[in-house]
Amino acid sequence: MTSAALGANISPVEVTNISQHGFWILLNDEELFLSFSEFPWFRDVAAGKILHIELPSPNHLYWPELDVDLAVESIRHPEQFPLVSHVDA
Repeated sequence: MTSAALGANISPVEVTNISQHGFWILLNDEELFLSFSEFPWFRDVAAGKILHIELPSPNHLYWPELDVDLAVESIRHPEQFPLVSHVDA
C-alpha cells in the first residue's frame, strides 16, 4: 500500500512566527520579517489578526481584520517607504 502524495500548498502567503519584536511571513519561497518598530500597526493586536493575511495580488498583502495594506516592496525595503501614519504610544 502506498500513501497519496500531499497536496500542494494552496496559500502563497502565511505568517510563520510571531515574537516580541515582530513577525515573519513566508511569501511563496521568500521569508520576510516585519518588525513592530517599522510596522507599528501590528504591535498591539491579537495574534489571530496578524495570522489572517491575504495576497490579493502578487505584490500586495492585506490584513482584512486590521484594514492594513502593504506593498511587498515596503517590507523588503522599509527604508524606502517612510511611515505616514502615526500610532499613539
